[in-house]
Amino acid sequence: MPELPEIETSRRGIEPYLIKHQIVKTIVRQPKLRWPVSDRIISLENQPVLSVQRRAKYLLIELPDGWIVGHLGMSGSVRILPEFIEAGKHDHVDFMISGGKVLRYTDPRRFGAWLWADDLATCHVLKHLGPEPLSYEFDGAYLLVKSRGKKTLIKPWLMDNKLVVGVGNIYASESLFEAKILPQRAAGTLTETEAGVLALTIKRVLQRSIDRGGTTLRDFLQADGKPGYFAQELQVYGRAGEPCHLCGELVESEKHGQRTTFFCRHCQR
Repeated sequence: MPELPEIETSRRGIEPYLIKHQIVKTIVRQPKLRWPVSDRIISLENQPVLSVQRRAKYLLIELPDGWIVGHLGMSGSVRILPEFIEAGKHDHVDFMISGGKVLRYTDPRRFGAWLWADDLATCHVLKHLGPEPLSYEFDGAYLLVKSRGKKTLIKPWLMDNKLVVGVGNIYASESLFEAKILPQRAAGTLTETEAGVLALTIKRVLQRSIDRGGTTLRDFLQADGKPGYFAQELQVYGRAGEPCHLCGELVESEKHGQRTTFFCRHCQR
């Protein structure tokens, strides 16, 4: 599933092609996604794009009278293409852009969404989200306060979007490894020092992935069709049974909350 760095990479990729341009019209070939494509999006015509933003794993395209709220689901991607490129089987939505380009949404599994919001503050998919991990609001003090009394395992706790957005499976495993914290511990066992280190590590891991264009998984491509390169630097994710880069012991994996967690029992405590 594309995670926060992949969505931010997509946002940066499409932004130059949308700002100061208009969405001339929308072509919706498959309206039945995770939720039906909003009627307001289907009927868009000649709307100038004011900004392209991101909240959690949602792409936000600002128009004069509201927002397009997009989610790529488990296997979706967006690309900027010349408008004459024919759509394929899994190309479900095209935003035709002035200047002869198209923003094309592709999703084999159709778990994504394209919704309309008059106001982001009241949008049902956004209003209950926690802080952005790269914001000043998210720090060690915040994590410490939120962790008190929590018996939930640290790994799934970090992946709760009400706590903090965008720390998905890959980056939770990688951050806990770099912070040297075992994912099997209860969140409430975090010390003040560990909470501070963990918050800084999450920021560092996410920013490093963004700088390298996101993590390449089977289904992910950037807006220009090029893969991200952070996968070449993964320390534990997807490496069960392989030697740890730091100590040489074998990386292990366990299921936590129906998601596979990767860790080094020797390096993490």
